[in-house]
Amino acid sequence: MSVQRLLLICLICTGAVLLVAVVVTTPWRPLPEPPGGFTHPDAARDFTAAEIARGQALARAARPPAYLSMALSLVVSLVLGLTPAGARIIEAVARPLGGGWAWRILLGGLALALIGRLATLPFAARLEVVRRRHGLSVQSWASWWADLGKGFAMSTGLLLVVVLALYALVRALPRAGWLIAAGGGALLVVAISFLYPLLVEPAFNRFHSMPDGPLRTSLMQLAERDGVPVKDVLVADASRRTTALNAYVSGFGSTRRIVVYDTTVRDADPREVELIAAHELGHAKRNDVLHGTLIGAAAMAAGVCGLGLLMSWSPLLRRAGADAAGDPRSLALLLAAVAVIGTLAGPGEMLISRRLEARADVHALDLTRDPEAFIRMQHSLAVTNRSNVTPNPILQFLFASHPSAPERIASARDWERLHGKG
Repeated sequence: MSVQRLLLICLICTGAVLLVAVVVTTPWRPLPEPPGGFTHPDAARDFTAAEIARGQALARAARPPAYLSMALSLVVSLVLGLTPAGARIIEAVARPLGGGWAWRILLGGLALALIGRLATLPFAARLEVVRRRHGLSVQSWASWWADLGKGFAMSTGLLLVVVLALYALVRALPRAGWLIAAGGGALLVVAISFLYPLLVEPAFNRFHSMPDGPLRTSLMQLAERDGVPVKDVLVADASRRTTALNAYVSGFGSTRRIVVYDTTVRDADPREVELIAAHELGHAKRNDVLHGTLIGAAAMAAGVCGLGLLMSWSPLLRRAGADAAGDPRSLALLLAAVAVIGTLAGPGEMLISRRLEARADVHALDLTRDPEAFIRMQHSLAVTNRSNVTPNPILQFLFASHPSAPERIASARDWERLHGKG
């Protein structure tokens, strides 16, 4: 059996598993329809004209740099991957060190990543300027550059290790290399999910245990009542970057902790903090992170099989200036294919994310039985975070990871009606 046929079978099988898992496990309707139908989201009912205008102004200013950055990143990847330009860069940067295949992968991968980052850097800086002008960012430029550098170093370092291992496999085992890589990619997704809270989060924030007091006690009691073991309640130093409010549950098992932004502790009402935490506990209770990890692992396995098929297509390789899938000059083509797959998968990921967020909202309401406080919390979050509460439906579908604030408030009112509280 040919390598292409094996990869096609792998793609069909992993794709089928992924599709079934998504269809069966995604909470497509987290809340039953109440008598009289679902409440229609209405921003004007809960937000003043000034609050709506502030969110719209930030969205209008942020959209051009954000979307142009995404588009340019994809265009750069395609130009480098679908022309000999990427292959020439890979050859040129590795030549001073002898041009061995490993040097071409490492130095070529670094050069390609750096080109992509530099191409979008002006848009990233412009987006930071927009956030500052609208009062959402308070970060110094030195801190912003430091975060940018750390993020680039971590992501590129991981990328180089992964592609070096992939090309070593494909070169050593032309028939089985891609199949082994599919399994290895799935395991890598699981490993990153578990290691992220331990290695990545501390690189960008400092944490300290929330001092003993009523808020810490109420959050620990909330987790206990919910049956979610929590090791600690931590406060993150988000205020050196942003005025936004947020909290989340991080880690698994014995490492799980509730993390609250210091801005949230400082600016939010304690009951609102409890509602935010209750929502996040909903993710932990339903193992949403683990669910996303396993879905991501299946998607990674399917994606690697698909990449193997693409990288065995001679016309594409010739266009990229490479001779075979194991040729280091094909790296730019590989990265372009990854960029296209990621772009196409984005709307589906966002759709699943919004459904999980909606279910976590219902969990928060079930746990606290306080829809009025939930509505106040959603209003406070939207206003403080300068959220656009009247988003464009198409952009909301394509790019939003959370339901809009009016949608979440409408869901709370539906919960009220279902439970005889409205």
